[in-house]
Amino acid sequence: MSLLEARDVHVEFTARGRRTRAVDGVNLSIGEGEIVALVGESGCGKTTLARTLLGLERPGAGSVRYGGAPLAYTSRALRAHRREVQLVLQDPTGSLNPRHTVYEAVAEGPRIHRLPGERDRVAGALSRAGLRPPERFFERLPHELSGGQRQRVVIAGALALEPRLLIADEPVASLDASVRGEILTLLLRLREELGLSALVVTHDLGLAWNIADRVAVMYLGRIVETGPVEQVLTAPAHPYTQALLSVLPGSPSRVVLSGEPPDATRVPGGCRFHPRCQVLAGGAAAQAGVEASCRSGPLAVLPATAAHQAACHYTAR
Repeated sequence: MSLLEARDVHVEFTARGRRTRAVDGVNLSIGEGEIVALVGESGCGKTTLARTLLGLERPGAGSVRYGGAPLAYTSRALRAHRREVQLVLQDPTGSLNPRHTVYEAVAEGPRIHRLPGERDRVAGALSRAGLRPPERFFERLPHELSGGQRQRVVIAGALALEPRLLIADEPVASLDASVRGEILTLLLRLREELGLSALVVTHDLGLAWNIADRVAVMYLGRIVETGPVEQVLTAPAHPYTQALLSVLPGSPSRVVLSGEPPDATRVPGGCRFHPRCQVLAGGAAAQAGVEASCRSGPLAVLPATAAHQAACHYTAR
């Protein structure tokens, strides 16, 4: 069953007369107890999509559905939604008030939602996040903690509300390599013990490989490839996914993309990746007879299914 779903979601921003298509038609679902990785370069729309799923941005078109029902944008409905769908940010130092103790940081959510048993709730959340015994951390300030401990406090703050789904935006990007594995192991353990679902937003395909059940690759506001993580990362169908994978250690050859980085104010016609596509630049698309389609032929928005699929004229021929 789909717990949280985006249906043909569009989100646009306008500034100084320029229209930015940050999310330009996305279908994405996260099932019960499932971890989905949303992967792509900076500026591709990952964070905007995550904020939309949280109810922090309202789509200009399309809808967000939680538990099968459309998300309502009243204060009461959003308050209830954000208790069950919690955000874990990438920078624990910036997420925590330097003047608040660990206890106050974790207790903030339960106080806002007026939940009973505050002390037991805070202690339980810290314990589940791996900070034991929890009482030893109650009076500590953020600067007295390591980076990994601060991230665990942020996760505990989310767990204190007993959510059903976490949206983790680059949850280990600011951590040392030695600590990243611990946080990823923690997220997997929370899924096992609590049945938590998660959307992990990242630019790191290696992280997706280690933690996700499914992966969705996003480029210039749209998902261009999606499917089970083993299939997508061992047999990528879209040239953009192939380029992202080529920079990982052990890749036989590196793909160097041509052209400019994506600009959401100027989405090209045809395949939105074609100005940088190595298949088109190398002549393979012309040999396959799809060059004209790549440059001007529209591609359908990928549906939210579990099957491996890619929005690419070359691989679909």
